[in-house]
Amino acid sequence: MNDHSEQPEQDATAESAPVGVTASEPEQSADPSGAAAAVGAPAGSSDDLSAESGAESAADGTSPAPSDSVRSDSTPSDPPLADPVSADPATDSGTPKDAGVSDEAESEGDGDDDEHPLETESEIAADYLEELLDIADLDGDIDTYIEGDRAHVSIVSESQVLVGPNGQVLDALQELTRLAVMTETGDRSRLMLDVAGYRDRRRAELVALATDAVSEVKATNEKMPLTPMNPFERKIVHDAVAAAGLKSASEGEEPRRRVVVLPA
Repeated sequence: MNDHSEQPEQDATAESAPVGVTASEPEQSADPSGAAAAVGAPAGSSDDLSAESGAESAADGTSPAPSDSVRSDSTPSDPPLADPVSADPATDSGTPKDAGVSDEAESEGDGDDDEHPLETESEIAADYLEELLDIADLDGDIDTYIEGDRAHVSIVSESQVLVGPNGQVLDALQELTRLAVMTETGDRSRLMLDVAGYRDRRRAELVALATDAVSEVKATNEKMPLTPMNPFERKIVHDAVAAAGLKSASEGEEPRRRVVVLPA
């Protein structure tokens, strides 16, 4: 009686279990070596199993399945992602350098205007002065030449309007012309401007003045200051004094700076 009464409860329990739920089975280790180690198999048993599996597969005509260790070694790792912009050793930014244009070709192409910078200065100055003469309605021709490390521009004219007293207008016009050149080239200009031959006449006067000063200093053995001059005129005097065998120095502040001839 007791057996018959307990049976319906078991059936009811089985019927009440949800559909699709099955009893869990114990997981089996996929690693033969792990199983062998668990039951105390001797060392090298996994190799024997692999050899036996290979022999059975050879007899069946199928290739043996690789072990976990073989799969981990033979499976290629993912290749490294390629950098979309590879670093070029010739550049610091990582942008590939243009292989079609070399540095030498670029430098040669950019150096056309730098081969004759003084001629470029004189051409720019001549254009500027020609336009100025047209605006001022003055007559004059423009001559350009290179002397030493300076570009020279001369306005050939009979008028002294652009010279002014003691060459003051000429000095101001020379500075304006240098600024015009620097605006075009981006470099400081040391261009020399002459109008109506004033610079040449002034040079002859300064050389004569320096010669007289040298003679007096040699006779008195005392220094002799000269009248104030602009930098261009002072240089002419310094050169003339040095050529005569004495030394000179500049004293004072602009525009009253002057040359002092020193005894030997």
